[in-house]
Amino acid sequence: MTDTNTEYNNVIKHCKDLFLKKTKDYGTAWRIMRPRSITDQIYIKAQRIRTLEVKKVSKVGEDILGEYIGIINYCVIAMMQLELSEDAEENLAYDIVAKQYTEKVNETRDLMFAKNHDYGEAWREMRISSLTDLILMKIHRVKQIEDNDGQTLVSEGLKANYQDMLNYAVFALVKLGLAEQK
Repeated sequence: MTDTNTEYNNVIKHCKDLFLKKTKDYGTAWRIMRPRSITDQIYIKAQRIRTLEVKKVSKVGEDILGEYIGIINYCVIAMMQLELSEDAEENLAYDIVAKQYTEKVNETRDLMFAKNHDYGEAWREMRISSLTDLILMKIHRVKQIEDNDGQTLVSEGLKANYQDMLNYAVFALVKLGLAEQK
């Protein structure tokens, strides 16, 4: 299977299904998280992937797939949080969350296709460990932007970095075969 749109959508369907099931279980408890905390959650997941890539053994039984899925879902949370004011309602309706998830992912997928046009799907030739490193680099960029109170001189903002991390995680999951699982 080399249809990027189908692969991307299959990965996102899996991630969104899990996200929405957790929304039914927990509501939107994530609304309490400040942007820096979300960034740290993404960092923890990416760092764990890197550790597992190096050590090749997990002592808690959770796999790399689940961590990449977590990165995708936390990136969506981050993008939703960026658009919501701090005093916005903490408990969002399920249908609003589902709609917002789809909007954020569709916008991010469109960005991926624009970049794929320019880069010629170079990600397909990359090692998964390089995708992990790119995610970690983007996290460090986000942390610096957050430390600068969101101000940049010439760089992309927070949302663009979250979108890139989301796309790198999708690429990793495609390469790991999640797009082909039913």
